[in-house]
Amino acid sequence: KTQDRNHTIKILSTHDTTSLSTNNTSKTTTIMFGKGKGGRGKKSTTSSAKAGLQFPVGRIGRYLRQGKHASRMGAGAPVYLAAVLEYLCAEVLELAGNAARDNKKSRIIPRHITLAVKNDEELNKLLGGVTIASGGVLPNIHAVLLPKKSSTK
Repeated sequence: KTQDRNHTIKILSTHDTTSLSTNNTSKTTTIMFGKGKGGRGKKSTTSSAKAGLQFPVGRIGRYLRQGKHASRMGAGAPVYLAAVLEYLCAEVLELAGNAARDNKKSRIIPRHITLAVKNDEELNKLLGGVTIASGGVLPNIHAVLLPKKSSTK
């Protein structure tokens, strides 16, 4: 630590934990040395952030490689698959959230997901053979079972 009249220079290593007190009126400059980048390093950007996605592109790529689906895989394949999965998830969650709000609930339960999927034509076609646990069925009464209307004149 060297001290001038109005300026203090602190030289600290990254392992130094002692605090140096200075005057409130003096200027302070801190110089760090030792191991580490000291805040100058570039933060790594994930491939999900580069693609603007929430779903993990790297993990999906790893699963595609480990799954032995093909001997070669393009760089855009996991990005595309992550984007499709994220879109499907957002679509189902939006419709299930609407179903929960219609039932005056604040949480999505499997029943709401079932109602959302079965009431949407495209999702019902995609997930037609899927059974959701604790989902139930759509409320439906066949027209033949309803009581007949009697017309009186």
